[in-house]
Amino acid sequence: MTYRFDDVPGVRQLLDGVKYLADDGIAGVIYLADRLGKPVLIEGPAGTGKTQLAKSVAEMTGARLIRLQCYEGLDEAKALYEWNYKKQLLRIQAEGDDRHWSEIEDDLFSEEFLLARPLLEAIRAVDPVLLLIDEVDRVEVETEALLLEILSDYQVSIPELGTVEATQIPLVFLTSNGTRELSEALKRRCLYLYIDYPDLERERAIVTAKVPDIDQNLADQVTRIVRSVRQLDLKKHPSVSETLDWARTLVLLGVERIDAEVAADTANVLLKYRTDIDKVVKEFADNADELAEGAA
Repeated sequence: MTYRFDDVPGVRQLLDGVKYLADDGIAGVIYLADRLGKPVLIEGPAGTGKTQLAKSVAEMTGARLIRLQCYEGLDEAKALYEWNYKKQLLRIQAEGDDRHWSEIEDDLFSEEFLLARPLLEAIRAVDPVLLLIDEVDRVEVETEALLLEILSDYQVSIPELGTVEATQIPLVFLTSNGTRELSEALKRRCLYLYIDYPDLERERAIVTAKVPDIDQNLADQVTRIVRSVRQLDLKKHPSVSETLDWARTLVLLGVERIDAEVAADTANVLLKYRTDIDKVVKEFADNADELAEGAA
């Protein structure tokens, strides 16, 4: 069997090459997922890089990314497959009364009329693919059971066509923001990875990598302030993506030092709830001296 990665340091180096700064824990899980042929379940706060990790792995391996965005009400027809009813109806009308129904039925339920959705598409792919099942915690238990069945055997049973087995075991990533508890059965099937907010050094490195025009001193100010903001009791703490948005905003505005006024004027980029903005702006005003000291 051909594996995608040689070792854990190699995975980390490849991720660095696509500007995803991973630690050995993240790289180790990716390596094991390839060697063991198991899906990876990634949990953690929203905006900490869970989806981006899957995209980065697809990019560094040259795999085609197939994404199933989960939502409440997602059913088998949207996740797995459905029949092209409009095209089937046109075929019936075109045939007229010349053929018996049993003959027409065989034609109607053939590959020509099958609409493959992300799960079936990933299983039938002959080229390298990475299947991303994003925000799996948003689907109902019934749909989660469907995912479990497919990820257990990497095959799908289509009554009219038979069983479709995977020609390869794709890399599979499931992400969850923890809005509900996933079943024990699904968790057992997967390797588990929790991605939390990065520490100060790693977030500074992420900002520097993703915002190449930023000054090192400004990058340090941004990450230190964001770290202090996350320690407050807020409705929603700033994500890594919002840290990057704030850093890009400050660069575009030509800011070199973050004082209380600049921080207050741009807080709406970092925070998305009015109550959080008010609380943080007050914190900026109360600690204006510390901000100026940090910017010096």
